[in-house]
Amino acid sequence: MTLAVAVQHQRATLPALGRYELALAASELDVYEAQRLRYRVFHDELGARLTSRIPGLDCDFFDPYCEHLIVRDRVEQRVVGCYRVLTPEGAKRVGGLYSEQEYDLVRLDPLRERMVEVGRACIAPGHRHGGVIALLFAGLASYLDVRGYRYLFGLASVPLHAGLDAVHALFVAQWAERAAPIEYRVTPRRPLPEVEGATRAEPAPCPALLKAYLNAGAWLCGAPALDADFRCADVPVLLSAERVSRRYARHFRAEMGSIG
Repeated sequence: MTLAVAVQHQRATLPALGRYELALAASELDVYEAQRLRYRVFHDELGARLTSRIPGLDCDFFDPYCEHLIVRDRVEQRVVGCYRVLTPEGAKRVGGLYSEQEYDLVRLDPLRERMVEVGRACIAPGHRHGGVIALLFAGLASYLDVRGYRYLFGLASVPLHAGLDAVHALFVAQWAERAAPIEYRVTPRRPLPEVEGATRAEPAPCPALLKAYLNAGAWLCGAPALDADFRCADVPVLLSAERVSRRYARHFRAEMGSIG
């Protein structure tokens, strides 16, 4: 199957869920809608410092080299969820992965030809329920299956408002069960500052996206990195295509009757 045929097949078979439909962005307008949503969530809601030169849009150097999954609300006629995907081919053209700004990823080199990087995931207020998250992950599963990639890598963000000690406690609690094999562990360039007594703190709530990764069987590949611009800690996760497909094909079917 050629790449063009694969993309056409994928666009025809991406799932829908009640009032929501998932698609790959097919035009600049689709991408702009995703970037506007990202700006509203990251800048307006979460207070991130964005470097975009276009007012009201979150766009960066990587966007033109990525494909963009979008969830559109057919009732409201607007994009309410998005994810961007950087393939190995796109990473070669842009000169690397976005995550390499925060992590030394040399141990993932053996996986790069079969691994996509995902990021900039967000969902509009009022739509943050299991159905939209499941739809985005079902789309990722379809994408990986059609393109034949084996691994998904990305950074899952944890807000800092619960405190550094609480974020460290969350990571420690999950690391005990989810640590990646040593050959896939990566090193943060700017580690989250250590806090005395963090292991005794109450863990921060686990964000929905990180929980989705963990529920699908993702590995944690290293210690949290500080993302000062987005005012969060980032945690590197690695997930096999087989796991995400198995988990979210089943999860998606379970959600079908629950969202109107």
